[in-house]
Amino acid sequence: VGEMETAPKPGRDVPPKKDKLQTKRKKPRRYWEEETVPTTDGASPGPPCNKRNRELCPQRPKNAHILKKSRISKKPQVPKKPREWKNPESQRSLSGVNDGLGSSPLPRSKAKTRSRLEVAEAEEEETSIKAARSELLLAEEPGFLEGEDGEDTAKICQADIVEAVDIASAAKHFDLNLRQFGPYRLNYSRTGRHLAFGGRRGHVAALDWVTKKLMCEINVMEAVRDIRFLHSEALLAVAQNRWLHIYDNQGIELHCIRRCDRVTRLEFLPFHFLLATASETGFLTYLDVSVGKIVAALNARAGRLDVMSQNPYNAVIHLGHSNGTVSLWSPAMKEPLAKILCHRGGVRAVAVDSTGTYMATSGLDHQLKIFDLRGTYQPLSTRTLPHGAGHLAFSQRGLLVAGMGDVVNIWAGQGKASPPSLEQPYLTHRLSGPVHGLQFCPFEDVLGVGHSGGITSMLVPGAGEPNFDGLESNPYRSRKQRQEWEVKALLEKVPAELICLDPRALAEVDVISLEQGKKERIERLGYDPEAKAPFQPKPKQKGRSSTASLVKRKRKVMDEEHRDKVRQNLQQQQQQQQQQKEAKAKSTGARPSALDRFVC
Repeated sequence: VGEMETAPKPGRDVPPKKDKLQTKRKKPRRYWEEETVPTTDGASPGPPCNKRNRELCPQRPKNAHILKKSRISKKPQVPKKPREWKNPESQRSLSGVNDGLGSSPLPRSKAKTRSRLEVAEAEEEETSIKAARSELLLAEEPGFLEGEDGEDTAKICQADIVEAVDIASAAKHFDLNLRQFGPYRLNYSRTGRHLAFGGRRGHVAALDWVTKKLMCEINVMEAVRDIRFLHSEALLAVAQNRWLHIYDNQGIELHCIRRCDRVTRLEFLPFHFLLATASETGFLTYLDVSVGKIVAALNARAGRLDVMSQNPYNAVIHLGHSNGTVSLWSPAMKEPLAKILCHRGGVRAVAVDSTGTYMATSGLDHQLKIFDLRGTYQPLSTRTLPHGAGHLAFSQRGLLVAGMGDVVNIWAGQGKASPPSLEQPYLTHRLSGPVHGLQFCPFEDVLGVGHSGGITSMLVPGAGEPNFDGLESNPYRSRKQRQEWEVKALLEKVPAELICLDPRALAEVDVISLEQGKKERIERLGYDPEAKAPFQPKPKQKGRSSTASLVKRKRKVMDEEHRDKVRQNLQQQQQQQQQQKEAKAKSTGARPSALDRFVC
């Protein structure tokens, strides 16, 4: 069926196998020994090959090289080519050798310049990556409320909104029934996470309103007129019936400031660490909470002060008076920066938006007005309300809320930078008691209302800023992060002297004050220290410093200065004549003629 495979017999074609015992192992070569050419078995090394004994020598190709064995690597070594030295000047030259213009060498590239370019490119790439990541992080959009088929949004009640939103947002709407200690004033922290409220009958409480965790609750056994958080939620300022008191988040009294007595309203300036107080005696007091000293105590000379608001853009305090005017104050000035006549009767409420562009006021004449604060101070829109607004507040997105008795009306505009439209209200809500305090929660679509029946948290879609700065106002920061932020904020505190109407003026030079100070300095010293000193020629050697040569050089410099002054006067005269001719031509209105140059 098949043939068995047999091993081939030794013959001419197949070389005989060597016996393992007969084969001699090659002795390893040391690095100090020279390599010898292998010879045939039994033959001794002899002279180099020639024509006679060519048949005995092993043949190798002509281009073959004898490679030395390496002790480190067993790979065959490639013979190195001789290094070709090239002229660097020939490589670093511009084209143009053959056109008769010659070659121009290029500047050598420096390692420092190259490294700087690489660092700049890396920074630019990192910046672009961070910008792309920030766009992804700030992906939240503001909310809004729209009616179906032209439905009026003012007719939508809070119960309908709570049913339409998710569970987390619905939990932000709640009512605190506290009729025993009302009416209430309330205040949200800068992060929008904590809420503090105080009742007229001494009830003071602070809580994390998102988780409903109570921080502290005390009764000061005295009337509470206003309440404010300081730079963080750990400190609380309470304007009681007699003096101003400072509490911590555990309800422990830390300070009693008796220089601020009979305080009616409080405002805190976060970037300046200033607590502004308005009192019944007509004084506006600025207290620096970082050092515990009163910076300024200004007499408004307008009687009782119970209407106060701050401009978040420039930290200017707005005070409403009983004569219908609103005055703007800064701790650096003893007189008001500006006075605006707003109403025929007394001013009941004042509010300024977050951009510092618009101011809303309401008075005893039942009118609600919106003013432009960009230098004109003129009313943009006016609306007459049936009962008048006793409390006003702006949201971060430009919504305006007004409390009229037990009704709250909210007006919306076209956007954050546009004033709210007073034609049609955006939302309306009726409470269980008269309104006593209003404030929008930062970074949330929530409106907090304090009234005689307690506290009400309303849902207002589109009121809060959806994206927050985690390094400035982070609602989710830990205790360690809050402490680090406090240290950084104290280091970056803005001095109270820099509060002015236009913060951009701080980067400009006050020419009028500079000239006035210069004149006072000249009068005090009796001479101008900045005047140009008279020319004094330097002495020269070898007899060139004679009296005649010095006088000659002085006269030459004086003549040059005189020529410059005469040249400038001539140029000014020519410009004045040209302006007079243009004004005369415009006044006559006739077409200019070629003979006008001969007329004086």
